[in-house]
Amino acid sequence: MRNAKTSGSKPEEASLSVELRLPNGGWFGEEELALVEAIRAERSIIGASRALGLSYRKCWLVADMLNRCFESPVILTYPGRRSGGAEISQFGDRLVALYKSIGRHAAGSAKKSLDEITASLDWTFDPKARAAAPACEPG
Repeated sequence: MRNAKTSGSKPEEASLSVELRLPNGGWFGEEELALVEAIRAERSIIGASRALGLSYRKCWLVADMLNRCFESPVILTYPGRRSGGAEISQFGDRLVALYKSIGRHAAGSAKKSLDEITASLDWTFDPKARAAAPACEPG
């Protein structure tokens, strides 16, 4: 977790994120999920890029990777279509559902361990602080 505490007095819980590394070299994680969901909402890759604050090129490259990674396309594109240039395929909907299911199962399975890790945290830790000691020299 990046923030040590919420704005209230109760500390945040540790969280788990899932990134699928596929055997064919592809991947699907939180960023790809955000892109797919933004394309669903905006009905275009350029709209999704604006909504996410990412470059159109990066979004297009990720969408292209997703479409080439699987036998069925994840994102259907319609170049030049005024009412929306992209939508999520049925397979894309299923991929999102499977990914979210994996995340729920992983979080449920890891809850006890994450709670133990959270209980052992030093809440004075500042991730922005730099170590004062010089780096260890090889030798």
